[in-house]
Amino acid sequence: MAGARGIGERPPVQCLDVSDLTTAQLDALVELRTGSPAVRRLTQLFDEADHELYLVGGPVRDALLGRAGNDLDFTTSARPDEIETMLKQVSKAVWDIGREFGTIGCAVTEPGPDGEPVKLVIEVTTFRSDAYASDSRKPAVVFGDHLGGDLVRRDFTINAMALDMTTGDLLDPFKGADDLVHGVLMTPSTPELSFSDDPLRMMRAARFTAQLDFRPAPAVVQAMTDMAERITIVSAERVRDELVKTIMAPNPRKGLDLLVSTGLAGYVLPELPALRMERDEHNRHKDVYEHTLTVLDQTIDLEDRLGGPDLIARLAALLHDIGKPRTRRFEPGGKVSFHHHDVVGAKMATKRMQALKFSSDQTRSVAKLVELHLRFHGYADADWSDSAVRRYVRDAGEELNRLHVLTRSDCTTRNARKAARLRTAYEQLEWRIDELAAQEQLDAMRPDLDGTQIMAILGIPPGPAVGKAYKFLLEKRLDEGPLGPEAAEQALRAWWAAQEEG
Repeated sequence: MAGARGIGERPPVQCLDVSDLTTAQLDALVELRTGSPAVRRLTQLFDEADHELYLVGGPVRDALLGRAGNDLDFTTSARPDEIETMLKQVSKAVWDIGREFGTIGCAVTEPGPDGEPVKLVIEVTTFRSDAYASDSRKPAVVFGDHLGGDLVRRDFTINAMALDMTTGDLLDPFKGADDLVHGVLMTPSTPELSFSDDPLRMMRAARFTAQLDFRPAPAVVQAMTDMAERITIVSAERVRDELVKTIMAPNPRKGLDLLVSTGLAGYVLPELPALRMERDEHNRHKDVYEHTLTVLDQTIDLEDRLGGPDLIARLAALLHDIGKPRTRRFEPGGKVSFHHHDVVGAKMATKRMQALKFSSDQTRSVAKLVELHLRFHGYADADWSDSAVRRYVRDAGEELNRLHVLTRSDCTTRNARKAARLRTAYEQLEWRIDELAAQEQLDAMRPDLDGTQIMAILGIPPGPAVGKAYKFLLEKRLDEGPLGPEAAEQALRAWWAAQEEG
């Protein structure tokens, strides 16, 4: 492991001994340099302009891990105006939205190895260093003049390796390849200095733990714990994006556990550590927190029912019980209750997601799932009427499939008989939903008459009365199923007559 290094020093940028790499890793690095015509052309342009060009960060790390990707990040001695000039000779799709940070980007579409088109997203950044003032939410950017100063400012050693695009040398001043082999997250400089420069790196530690199954070095964990409060200077949007990447990783439990154990979650998602209570109401788990992570794991296992990884489903699993701490009551006889934690939790989920700047649609979807996650238990205790099944479908709306997944995942009991009973009950409910859907077009769930027909039958203009009539027919539809136009008209006229008499 490389020792800590001061930012002011110019670290030696030595080449990694290629004998330490496998044939597959060497081939992957060659492919990065020579596989793309656009990248070859870019390398030529920077070389002719007498500028250094290095591929850095994730693309190098992933190549060594055997993971392919089409997002390429470069660093260079050139300044933004020069970068832009050269990128325009490679692509017509050039953007400069990151110019103030020294970054110019472009997109290139070219034939892949199998002849199918491949889109590359290329970003080139001037050697730089980012640093936060004590009260700043945005990093101050200082352009550098050498690669070593750029690499020492990067988040982790595994991202502080650089591939020289001209020579093909792999430069690794902080022994990132060693950390890659051992699955360790360590910072190039001291963790305290690194996290002070950019507190979001503490969130990235959790993300890489979840994505790569790496473990943070003890010094990293200690610095995260000591400096957790500093995350509050980072914008909600940047925190949200890292949190989403952690939740969408292959093993989010590990990353979330790190956020909770270091205290970071207390600032970015305080509802999660609040779940660490002594017992849930069924005494099934050590605490509701562990139950929640198990529900998240089981949701991931069922995501093939949703077409693949699903952010809304994972967020709903993570937040479904956050109302429990506020609603916990100790009942006579030692029992614990959490009455209405679904409704309270839905409001809390809405508030937290709004604070993290999630979209309105995402927030509504997650809140609806949290509010409905207990509804099924009424069915498990007693068979529902067709009307109740219709209302379940109506209330779930577009989130029905996600509600199926969440409800199934929420069963974490170790009692095999109870688990089998709940599983059978939910399979029966899904079967009844499918059966009614085939008979009644449940996905439409509209009255037999629309607003225009209601006005024509009753001879009334647009107004509140039309809405009341529509609602009456919808309730009739939910209670009795499709009536048909004639029966619906009769029911409507009878209802209207009663309204007039009243």
